Amino acid sequence: MSDLLAAVTTAARATPVSGIISAVNHGRDKPGLIPLWAGEGDLPTPRIIAEAAAKALYDGATFYTHQRGIPPLREALAAYYERQYGRPFDPDTFFLAGSGMQAIQIAIALSVGAGGEILVPTPAWPNVTGAASVIGATAVPVAMREEGGRWHLAVEDLAAAITPATRAIFLNSPANPTGWTADLATLQAILELARARGLWIIADEIYARFVWTGAPRAPSFLDIAEPDEKILYVNTFSKNWAMTGWRMGWLHAPLALKQTIENLIQYSTSGVAEFMQRAGVVALEESEWFVKRSIERARRGREVVSAAFAGNNRVTFAPPDGAFYAFFRVDGLGSSREAAFRLIDEALVGTAPGTAFGGIGEGFVRICFLRSEDSLTQAMQRITRFLDN
Repeated sequence: MSDLLAAVTTAARATPVSGIISAVNHGRDKPGLIPLWAGEGDLPTPRIIAEAAAKALYDGATFYTHQRGIPPLREALAAYYERQYGRPFDPDTFFLAGSGMQAIQIAIALSVGAGGEILVPTPAWPNVTGAASVIGATAVPVAMREEGGRWHLAVEDLAAAITPATRAIFLNSPANPTGWTADLATLQAILELARARGLWIIADEIYARFVWTGAPRAPSFLDIAEPDEKILYVNTFSKNWAMTGWRMGWLHAPLALKQTIENLIQYSTSGVAEFMQRAGVVALEESEWFVKRSIERARRGREVVSAAFAGNNRVTFAPPDGAFYAFFRVDGLGSSREAAFRLIDEALVGTAPGTAFGGIGEGFVRICFLRSEDSLTQAMQRITRFLDN
């Protein structure tokens, strides 16, 4: 076995083990456990979307199809963005990918490449680091500043981390796991930094609709950038429409990159199944009601978690400005891994250790609050009872 591993490429051997998946594997089969470790809710995909996929499947939409996505879906994406941002978008600037994860992989391959560096504000979703590692690039963590459970990204820290090998800045806002959400002034400062240093920006806007500041969506580089800037926007059907298991996402990118991105899709997955894309059209055009329902469930979940932690001297937690995670510090439970695993074993609540999101997450634990109010209330009762004991 050791000889086989020695023969594996350095980049493949360097891929990190996911701390989230380690927690899931530890507690997956525990009877009665409430799973809050993954970034998904507890509702299945709306039936109207599933039926659209089934109809397309039975109608024979099972052949090779457009690498960049079928025209009706790219047109639906352009119309969706027009509704969100109040201006027209070119359908040819949208590219379907086999998940938001693949959209990130394509963006890193296009902008960073082997030997390059990408700056990643942390705590951060670990898959970004893994995606860079797989192609021989390096994800450079830029520690966010934390006070009282609330996180802040200092643009000067990003600037200080730039080296001759730096090719891109990865920015997830609203952020997983912290809920940090960039305001327009911060985005403008990052954009000016990237312009001055000739860097790409990969903007992960997966949680843009889940924002708790009173705005209908989070601020975006799309509000301030020119169409031909070096910015790649990644997104997914997973969160808004409860389609995590479908593995379907997209890239929005400058038109000049059309053929390059199509090539990268061709030489990885050769495109997303057409019957799934047909369902994506229905999600975008006919399922806004479900998105709004999910946002309200997450809003209520945030309230439940905040109320449960209020006044608990052992917990450091500030309600997040966006996304649907509680990233909280627990005093007296040892390492993040120990805390997460004890909550799994003794409280029967599935949690993810903060160190899964980088070393700066030590001492923290993450839970997802996009759940039914009854289920989440029960989970929080278990957590607080465990802490009290």
